[in-house]
Amino acid sequence: MGERPYSTVDVSSTAFWSLPWTQREDSFARLRADDPVSWQRPADGGLMPVEDDDGFWAVTRHADIQHVSTHPELFCSGRGVQLENVPEMFLEATQSFLAMDAPRHTLLRKLVSSAFTPKQIRTIDAQIRDQAVRIVDDLLATGDCDFARQVSMRLPMWTIYEMVGLPPEQQQPVAEAADLLVSSNDDVVRGDRDPLEVVNEATQTLIVAGLELAEARRSEPTDDLMTNLVQAEVDGATLTDEEISAFFVLLSVAGNDTTRNTISHTMLALQDFPDQRQLLREDFDTHIATALDEFVRWATPVSTFKRTVVCDTEIAGVPVAAGEKVVMMYPSGNRDAAAFDEPMRFDVTRRPNRHVGFGGGGPHFCLGSQLAKTQLRCLVGELVERAPGLRLGEPDYLVSNFVHGVKSLPCTV
Repeated sequence: MGERPYSTVDVSSTAFWSLPWTQREDSFARLRADDPVSWQRPADGGLMPVEDDDGFWAVTRHADIQHVSTHPELFCSGRGVQLENVPEMFLEATQSFLAMDAPRHTLLRKLVSSAFTPKQIRTIDAQIRDQAVRIVDDLLATGDCDFARQVSMRLPMWTIYEMVGLPPEQQQPVAEAADLLVSSNDDVVRGDRDPLEVVNEATQTLIVAGLELAEARRSEPTDDLMTNLVQAEVDGATLTDEEISAFFVLLSVAGNDTTRNTISHTMLALQDFPDQRQLLREDFDTHIATALDEFVRWATPVSTFKRTVVCDTEIAGVPVAAGEKVVMMYPSGNRDAAAFDEPMRFDVTRRPNRHVGFGGGGPHFCLGSQLAKTQLRCLVGELVERAPGLRLGEPDYLVSNFVHGVKSLPCTV
C-alpha cells in the first residue's frame, strides 16, 4: 500500500487545517471534481506513531459521505473516529459509543437515550430559555467583550452541566478540560507541552468528575440527568461506572464545543449576510425551522470523522481494502453543489437542507441534535431581537482537523 501515490491536493497536514476555511474549500472543490475519494498522507499531529500507517481515504462528496455513514457493516467506528491516531486506552474513555459498533453501540445508546425522559426534556427546554435570556442580559450590560467567551461558550456549558447536575464550582475547570481534548494540536492552546500529556490530563479531569458525580447521585438521587443515567435500565442492562464516565466525557466535549462554535459561526454569517438577519428579525417564527439546519450546515462544527473499512468494498467506484481508514470531510460535503443550490450562500430559507453536520445519518446520527437546535433557537432569537447593534470583529480560529473552532471573537454592542 505504501507504493500508492498520494493525492496532489493535501487535506492531511497541519498547514492545510491552519488555512482559513474559504481556502480549504478551494482544495475540497478540486477533490470533489477530480478525486472525490483521494488517498492522503498520514495526518499530522497524531498522539502516537503507527508504523504501518500508510495514510487514509478522504471522502469529499456529500453522497459518498452519506454512503459511508449509513453502512456500518462496511465502515466501522470501533477503531476510533478521529482522523489522528489515538491510543486505544483513550477510545472508549473519551469517545463513548462514538467509538463502538453494534450490538454494544445499540445497547449503550438505548440506555443513554432512556435517561432523557419527557420530564427531563421539558426541564432542559425551560432551563435553556431562561439561560439564553440571562446571557443576553449580561452581554448588553457588559458591552464590548469576547463574544466567544461571553456568549457562545456560556450557553452550552451552562446547559450541559446544569442538566447533568454538576456543581457550579466544577463547571469551568471541567469545560476547560473538555476544550483541551479537541485543542491539543493548536500550538497556542497547548503551549510547550506534549499533546499526549495534554490529552491525558484533560481526560483524567473529566473521568474523575464523571465518576464522582455518578457516585454522589447513587447515594443521593436528585432530579437531574446523572440520576437518570445511574438508574437507567433497558432489558435488565444498566450502565457501568466506566460507561457513565465515558458518556460524561463525550457530553462535555460534544455538548460544549459543537454548539458553542455553531453559535459563533452563525452570528458571523448573519453579519456577513445582513438580508438573512433581517428575515429572522421580521418573522423569526416562520424562518427559524429552516434556519437551524442552515446554521449547522454553514458552521459544520465537526470537520472530520473516521471509519475503518470492514471488508474490501468500493466508494464511488474506488476500491478500498479491509483495515484501511476512511475519513469523511464534512465541510466539503456541506459545500457540495451536487447537494446544495449555491452552497456558498448562507440562506435561512434553504429547503431541503440535507446537511451532514449531524453526522450524515446512520446509527451514529447526533444524539444531541434536538438539544443543539433548542439552544440555537433560543439564543439566536434573543440576539437577533435584543442586540441589533451587535458587531463582531475578526475571529481567531482553532487549528484543528477535528473541530471547526473559534477561540476568540471580539464584539461591540
